[in-house]
Amino acid sequence: MRAAVLGSPVAHSLSPVLHTAAYAAMGLDDWSYGLHECGEEGLAPFLAGLGPDWAGLSLTMPLKRRALELADRAEDLAVRVGGANTLVREGDGWAAHNTDVEGIVTALAEAGVDAPRSATVLGAGATAASALAALRGLGLTAPVTVLARDTSRAEEVVAAAGRLGHPVEVAPLAEAERHLGVDLVVSSLPSGAADGLAGPLAESGADLFDVVYSPWPTAAARRVAERGGRVVGGFPMLLHQAVAQVRLMTGRERVPVEAMRAAGEAELARRAAS
Repeated sequence: MRAAVLGSPVAHSLSPVLHTAAYAAMGLDDWSYGLHECGEEGLAPFLAGLGPDWAGLSLTMPLKRRALELADRAEDLAVRVGGANTLVREGDGWAAHNTDVEGIVTALAEAGVDAPRSATVLGAGATAASALAALRGLGLTAPVTVLARDTSRAEEVVAAAGRLGHPVEVAPLAEAERHLGVDLVVSSLPSGAADGLAGPLAESGADLFDVVYSPWPTAAARRVAERGGRVVGGFPMLLHQAVAQVRLMTGRERVPVEAMRAAGEAELARRAAS
């Protein structure tokens, strides 16, 4: 059977390392996992060209919304979040899933951050929407402040919040220091974008979940950790969303999490040293 990760850019993806490690540990010698550069316009023809030997696809940016549109069936969570990072073969069609939410929930719980009473999200993209769903899944009921670099482009995350039934307040990222007095700050910003907030984040007393996994630690993560706060990086999220994908694609409940973790950490160490 075959699977792959698609996106643009996608060359940096750790998914091939994680999935291949899972197949090896599970004895799935006839399974393979590839990597394909693919933009939004290329997804439909790519899907049309896949044979029955394809079990599933992992989707990264900018394909998560397009994958949801092209799927023959979509799980409720993916619909509410507004994006799918996983397509799984179902008969002659494809089912869309969102495993990012499970990845965030599991990564936070693994670090002991499992019951925040208040939260602020930095960024307003697809990952921010998944973070809202994860926070709701962890039992958060208080309104979440979403800080966007351009508040006029926050419509999608606000729409996702409406579908999830969770109240949000949108504010400019430039005003971030006014909104850091919470239990948990989630940064869905790209690498380096939150560096300027390292000091205020450390001083706020909040725990930090930063979706960046390379290079790690980020300046913000380092400062919060030095202050004694709990810090969760992007790699545990990536790991656990991949675990959920392997479960969906193979149909097996027992997935070798630690073998996948070791393979991913070894690859990150290799990249950092090169």
